[in-house]
Amino acid sequence: MSIGTNIRKLREERGFKQEQLAEKLGLTFQAISSWERDEYIPETQNLINLAKALDVSVDSILDDRKCNFTTKKAIYDWEHMKTFVKTTAAHLNMTDTLKALDFATEAHKKGKPRKNSDIPYIYHPLNMACHALSMGIREDAIIAAIMLHDVVEDIDGVELADLPVGDEARELVRLMTKIKVPGVSRKETLDAYYDGLASNPKAALIKCIDRVNNMTTMSWGLSRYGIFRYIDEVDTYYPRLLKVVKDTPEYNDAAWLLKYQMESMLDIYKRLI
Repeated sequence: MSIGTNIRKLREERGFKQEQLAEKLGLTFQAISSWERDEYIPETQNLINLAKALDVSVDSILDDRKCNFTTKKAIYDWEHMKTFVKTTAAHLNMTDTLKALDFATEAHKKGKPRKNSDIPYIYHPLNMACHALSMGIREDAIIAAIMLHDVVEDIDGVELADLPVGDEARELVRLMTKIKVPGVSRKETLDAYYDGLASNPKAALIKCIDRVNNMTTMSWGLSRYGIFRYIDEVDTYYPRLLKVVKDTPEYNDAAWLLKYQMESMLDIYKRLI
């Protein structure tokens, strides 16, 4: 595609009119229009400012290769995944999981969908549960906690005591719930949060599954800055969690797969960015 076509496509994807983008850049809409018609090429500083305004790299604007790829934000239907988890849980007599499944489905109806999409949020914990089950994780408390791991943090009015599960699953949800305290820095919050996760191999396992799942969506769910920050968080905290999982014999196979998935995606994002 031409530079002008790239600019127009990126502008429209972000919901900007020419006038709105021009205002962000301190230019006239005629300047934007002339770029998009390939009458002129943005000067260097305008190109840099344009990339910042569109939250992309300069290369994304200058790339003239044709790209006819199709993309999708959801691979599996969430209702099919729910049926699979429910059927498996019933077969294995996973009573906490069955209760957590219904509770989480109803609770997340009150919350927001997945970032920058119209995908129901329940897709995320269901995807994680299917991931865990496919790796041979059959512990009721773990799958139940996976289903509930974002409920307390994200849904107003839901407390730990409200969760219809046993003490072990509730404790795993507590460890997965990030508490932001006014006046405490982001680094201090994250340090304390990951210390808690690392103290419990099951919580570390769930968090690694959570991060792998979130990394598959960050290309469209996060801004460029958000992706940078996410990568830094993975580099800083996840080697420790992966080691905790690996050092637990019953999760050794899962640790290998999670490490491979996480580091492979991390390397791809780093190279592309």
